[in-house]
Amino acid sequence: MTLPTATFGPTGLETTVIGLGGMPLSIQGRPDRAEALRVIHAALDAGMRLIDTADVYCLDDDDIGHNEALIAEALRTWSGDADEALVCTKGGLSRPGGAWETDGDPEHLRAACERSLRALGVSAIAVYQLHAPDDDVPFADSVAALARLRDEGKIQHVGLSNVSRAELDEARAIVPIVSVQNRCNPFDLRAFEGGVVARCEELGLAFLPYSPVGGGHGKTRVGDDQILIHVGQAHGASTYEVALAWLRRKSASMFPIPGASRAESAESSARAATLELAAEDVARIDAHVGFPA
Repeated sequence: MTLPTATFGPTGLETTVIGLGGMPLSIQGRPDRAEALRVIHAALDAGMRLIDTADVYCLDDDDIGHNEALIAEALRTWSGDADEALVCTKGGLSRPGGAWETDGDPEHLRAACERSLRALGVSAIAVYQLHAPDDDVPFADSVAALARLRDEGKIQHVGLSNVSRAELDEARAIVPIVSVQNRCNPFDLRAFEGGVVARCEELGLAFLPYSPVGGGHGKTRVGDDQILIHVGQAHGASTYEVALAWLRRKSASMFPIPGASRAESAESSARAATLELAAEDVARIDAHVGFPA
């Protein structure tokens, strides 16, 4: 499978504004493989062309690469044109005993990238992101490791995850950056408050909000929120679709990547791509969540 080589960013993914986050398909409580494949196929059939994954979307270190291999299988068996899909993966964490630990050591990143190439079945990874800064490794050293992998042709584009605005600028001095993936949803506005989203807009980068409908623990809050329910009822949409549509209205750089463990959830997220909230809806949600002026 040959992945797209076009520049990744707000002007390079006109055919998709919402992607699929693969993590729920591979961690604790994951569906069986047949159902997981059905979820990915449903997302693709619904028009999603951006798929986010990571080597550590798995149960533990013995299961590394589970989600990447699952996505590769789904693309091989999908009835559509798999070359249209843009797969982004990440390196820089480990899963000892099921824990989540940072490991930004350059040697670890190189080994992780090599494993991801094999799991995805590609000769070059379209977008390879540093999963998180490692407090025990100079940030510049981790980024430089990805720069070398890019120079060697193992990855096409470099992205970052869980970074500050200052770290984004530090990384850009080392290698071109095309995307930033931080947690962001109506009830977690740190990416806005810290200036990361604004910086992505200034630079023309893609911002990939993960947990855009709240994540594992925050999803209930989004689902039960009375303001989001009311707005959704006016549009015949779920609260989750409203949350995704609201994020899209907040920045042209937004490419939300909601996770899904059921085909119906993936299809619902895809519908949010065509949900256009009225200005008064956006203003009401802004006031409700305390969106920074």
